[in-house]
Amino acid sequence: FTHLVVGWPVYLFLNVTGGRRLKGQELEKPVPMKLGIVDHFRPSSPLFPESWQIRIALSTMGVVLTLLGIFAATRAFGGSALLVHYWMPYLWVNFWLVLYTWLQHTDPNIPHYGDDDWTWVKGALCTIDRPYGIFDWMHHHIGSTHVAHHLFSTLPCYRAEEATRHLKAYLEPRGLYNYDTTPWPLAAWRVAKTCHFVEDVKGTQYYKSFGSKSKKH
Repeated sequence: FTHLVVGWPVYLFLNVTGGRRLKGQELEKPVPMKLGIVDHFRPSSPLFPESWQIRIALSTMGVVLTLLGIFAATRAFGGSALLVHYWMPYLWVNFWLVLYTWLQHTDPNIPHYGDDDWTWVKGALCTIDRPYGIFDWMHHHIGSTHVAHHLFSTLPCYRAEEATRHLKAYLEPRGLYNYDTTPWPLAAWRVAKTCHFVEDVKGTQYYKSFGSKSKKH
């Protein structure tokens, strides 16, 4: 519940689980405060370059207008109607957003590289494609073509399946393509039980679960 429901809001408001560097500085974890509050709403947030201030202000204005619309709709139609027509769909979308991001980047066999081991290509290949059943089609295959997205971030979704076929043909014989056939509910359970932390930010690290030994090279 905490990960799938609370995770997204605390990321937006406090950048929890965000990158460990910002503007050339190492950030403390889990809540970075060295540069002030790192949020996604203030134009002056250290997360954004100064040239983005107007667009961030417009984005936040859109969020405020949406909240005002929700408040007005609640007064007009009642809390029960908003619960059914807005908050429950919101939580469902929130669930999928966090679940996809979590399962795309988290697996016991996916390494995390320190500065000395990291390269752009090695980092880009640290994602994993999975099958999501009917949701694959509904969500434009974003979970089963994520390796392609990491390597070619401007690739349009409607080309992702074709690109993935070619990437798989090239990467898989070299042991560089990550794909897990486990159904997503079971994969989520396994990841939740085994991928809790890495011991260091140096070398090549693998996720470790509480009470188990790490896999480290």
